[in-house]
Amino acid sequence: MSIKTFLFFIIAFFFLLILTACSSAPASTPTPTPAPTAIPATPLPEVGCSVISAEPTPKPSSALPAITSADYVRGPDNASVTLIVYCEFQSGQCQVLGDILDKLQANHPNDARVVFRPLPAASLLDKSQITVQAVIAAGNQGKFWEMRAILRSKYNEWINLSAVTFEPWAVTQAAGLGLDGAKFKADLTSVETAARAKSMGDAAKAAGITSIPIVFVNGNPQPAYVLDYTNLDATVSLIALGARQFKSCPPFVINPAKQYIATVRTEKGDIVMQLFPDKAPLAVNSFVFLARNNWFNGVTFHSVIPGFIAQAGDPSGTGRGGPGYFFKNEITDLKYDRPGLVGVANSGPDTNGSQFFITFAPQPKINGAYTIFGQVIQGMDVVESLTPRDPSKTPGLPPGDQILNVTIEEK
Repeated sequence: MSIKTFLFFIIAFFFLLILTACSSAPASTPTPTPAPTAIPATPLPEVGCSVISAEPTPKPSSALPAITSADYVRGPDNASVTLIVYCEFQSGQCQVLGDILDKLQANHPNDARVVFRPLPAASLLDKSQITVQAVIAAGNQGKFWEMRAILRSKYNEWINLSAVTFEPWAVTQAAGLGLDGAKFKADLTSVETAARAKSMGDAAKAAGITSIPIVFVNGNPQPAYVLDYTNLDATVSLIALGARQFKSCPPFVINPAKQYIATVRTEKGDIVMQLFPDKAPLAVNSFVFLARNNWFNGVTFHSVIPGFIAQAGDPSGTGRGGPGYFFKNEITDLKYDRPGLVGVANSGPDTNGSQFFITFAPQPKINGAYTIFGQVIQGMDVVESLTPRDPSKTPGLPPGDQILNVTIEEK
């Protein structure tokens, strides 16, 4: 499945199945935020669990020029996500994309690598060609990214200059970067620099790239409507999560005849939960396995809807990640008839993973759809103090409250 297709389904699920509050219109039925969006291609085995593949990380398209030492690259070589970007420096769209890319790398320093390929739009923008040549000239002295940063941060200084008056302005900026001014000035308008810019443009056209900005995520072109921070951040987070996902179903580590107490230690305090291994052995086993493997450490409550539920369990923070496996629903005579019940979020029957939720009040409308595997026995005041956070109301969401760790006591 391509990243493009994957994002289409992400967006579809996000808008169609997103968590809604109990106070919504009577015609709508609130449901926990869907957990993993992928559905296994084969039936679940009799043991009740099925492994699913990690978020797709397809190989780069053969049509794209290979990444070489001549490229302008920032980020670790072993990053989970490589973003190949074709853009220039004068257009407003490329300026906005630059902000997004910088923020993305700041928040994902180990998971996001950016390959920037300057592509001038000389026929449309009067300084597109000369600004591209400026970063190439700076790159000849190892300062490509620094000159790019200047063009972005001082955009208002040069945008109204002519192409001719831009040249001395750029030379002054190069001196501020400690570059050899004479070499930079010569390289800025040299035949070799212009030829380099042209060769990059020719390579882009040969790959079918005819407009900018365009971004390839792990070799897959992204439609313009996902080139915003929210979508790209979710993409990087989900792909990076793949490295943490388990490649097999968890071993059975619990004894249904014993008692299990889980303490969820959060920034706001401790939430103590009694688990129900006799009623939901698959769910309890998965939760205990994940807790003992530190899966929940650093995970946030990504969705907190007062009067409805507080949901956590996805390390990607998107509400769409899971542990790499699904297990079956375990529907019993238990009902969501009081506050403090603990359930497993899913995106449909038998698609349970690592995401769990705690009810703030009785929720009869979700009875029979979500496994109940525990109840809060201490710390309901902590649950009620969690920062409200409705994923359907982006942007501007406050940070989710963090789970520090989860400990399991077996009696």
